[in-house]
This record gives sequence, structure tokens and C-alpha cells, in this order.
Amino acid sequence: MSRIFLALGAFNAFLCVALGAMGAHGLKAMLTPDMLANFQTGVQYHFYHALGLILVGLTLERLPTVRTLKLSGILMCMGILFFSGTLYVISLTGIRGLGMVAPLGGLSYMGAWLLFTYAVWKNKQG
Repeated sequence: MSRIFLALGAFNAFLCVALGAMGAHGLKAMLTPDMLANFQTGVQYHFYHALGLILVGLTLERLPTVRTLKLSGILMCMGILFFSGTLYVISLTGIRGLGMVAPLGGLSYMGAWLLFTYAVWKNKQG
């Protein structure tokens, strides 16, 4: 399972660089400053959680049986999809009604970090 989270983290980091470059170079002339800022916020949080997935993968190598770590990684993936993904779609389409989905992603991000904290605190191996 650690390998899956490491690969997901690395691939998402790649996506962040590509999306960041697209925002900085390709979308700058197409989007309003407000929409570009939304897009950049999506990339920023996406990147944090791509690194978070790598951290989950590395920690799972030390604590391979800890289920809360796996759930933390799953919640990070859900946060990427629901928070960052929603910001990308809103920025590119202007459909602001999708903004109702973003808080689910934010809650997923927060839950992921709480579960990660619990997992490493509770399992004092090593």
C-alpha cells in the first residue's frame, strides 16, 4: 500500500507542476484575476497534499498495518479531487455552483491530517 501512495503522490506532484505552468503561462490571459487566483489556490493545496501522499507512503513503510494511515491517504486523494478539482473546474468554466463541493474537499484534507496525527502518535514504533 505504501507504494500506491508514493506513486499517487509523485504523479500528483507532476500534475501540480503541469497545472501550475498552465496557469502561469496559458491561462493568465484567459482568466480574470479572481479566477486565476482560484486556480492557483487549487494548485497550491493540490501540491501540499501530493507531498502529503508521499509522506503517508513513507510512513506506511514504517507502520504498514496502521489502517488510519491508509484512510489518511484516501482522504487526501478525496481532498485533491473535491477541493482542488472543484477550484480547477470553477476557474475554467465559471460554474460557481460547484463551489458547494469544495468544503467537502477541505474537510477531507483536515480529516486526513487529523488521522495522520492520530496514527503516528498512537503507534510509537521505532
